[in-house]
Amino acid sequence: MTTSPDARPGVAAFDFDGTLAHTDTLVPFLRLACGDGRVAMAAARAAPTARNRDQLKLALLARLFRGRGDADLQALGRRYAAGLPALLRPELVERLRWHQDRSHAVVIVSASLGAYLRPLADELGIDAALAVEMVAGDDGALTGEVVGGANTRGTGKVARLRLWLDDRFGPGTDVELWAYGDSSGDEELLALADHPTWVGRRATRPAAGSRVARRR
Repeated sequence: MTTSPDARPGVAAFDFDGTLAHTDTLVPFLRLACGDGRVAMAAARAAPTARNRDQLKLALLARLFRGRGDADLQALGRRYAAGLPALLRPELVERLRWHQDRSHAVVIVSASLGAYLRPLADELGIDAALAVEMVAGDDGALTGEVVGGANTRGTGKVARLRLWLDDRFGPGTDVELWAYGDSSGDEELLALADHPTWVGRRATRPAAGSRVARRR
């Protein structure tokens, strides 16, 4: 495909759970990694001190993974990723391939864990998976913290994507952005896009990134 040297680079950003995948993948992974009982106990202990869902999630991850070997998490993530293609929405995979056929950069921007989204991205030929990453200490053990100290949700998705775009294309490069999401955690991402698309139950609502929405 030939493009004008003045054309803006094309970028497609896909949310994962509920968008590219038709269901949640994080909780099943936590149950696989830690067991149902431990996940339930950790959630119950984290809930009283959490002021919102993002704090609850970070506290839950800290309780579940602090002290665990990073190599163990990454190996489990690779095994889990092998089953994820069966959960993908065929129409979204088709759309992803449409972008790749046009030489657009394609990224997953997700609040799920990079331990399994990075291997899946490699399998699908996706340029990057911008997801939640656990911090490992010099001894290879997880500290319980996440890289950047924040969830990849809402404004966190926009921040992660902007950093990646600056690194990929150079600071301030104007790109043509397509974005796909299904929940309130994707609103800021879709508002940033030139071509926003809601998926699932939100598919019939006005796009968050429409010109009308941007003037509010």
